[in-house]
Amino acid sequence: MTNNVVITTTNSIEGYRIVNYIDIVSTNVVHGTGFFSDWKASYTDFFGGASGTYQRKLNKIYEKALDQISLEAKAKGANAIVGLKLDYGEVSGKGVQMFMVSAVGTEVLIERLEE
Repeated sequence: MTNNVVITTTNSIEGYRIVNYIDIVSTNVVHGTGFFSDWKASYTDFFGGASGTYQRKLNKIYEKALDQISLEAKAKGANAIVGLKLDYGEVSGKGVQMFMVSAVGTEVLIERLEE
């Protein structure tokens, strides 16, 4: 849960019912890798192995995308996002490399089912 907004990749949430479908919500977060990150990653690329530097950057923009999408949903009165889809990409050109995370889902208002 981010900013008190339930986020799920599924189309329903167990124990809750959707009372209102509000709108589609999406965001794109683009973040540069930086010269030193690229330099450190080039050694990992040459010798093999996982790049902790790039993994940390991707995790950071993933969290930022979830924060942004939940803030937008909350501003429209939603308390959940269902059907979340994430896409990771790279934006590069003119000697610049950046990571991108795109997120899209459906803003909904949910309420807990009575037991």
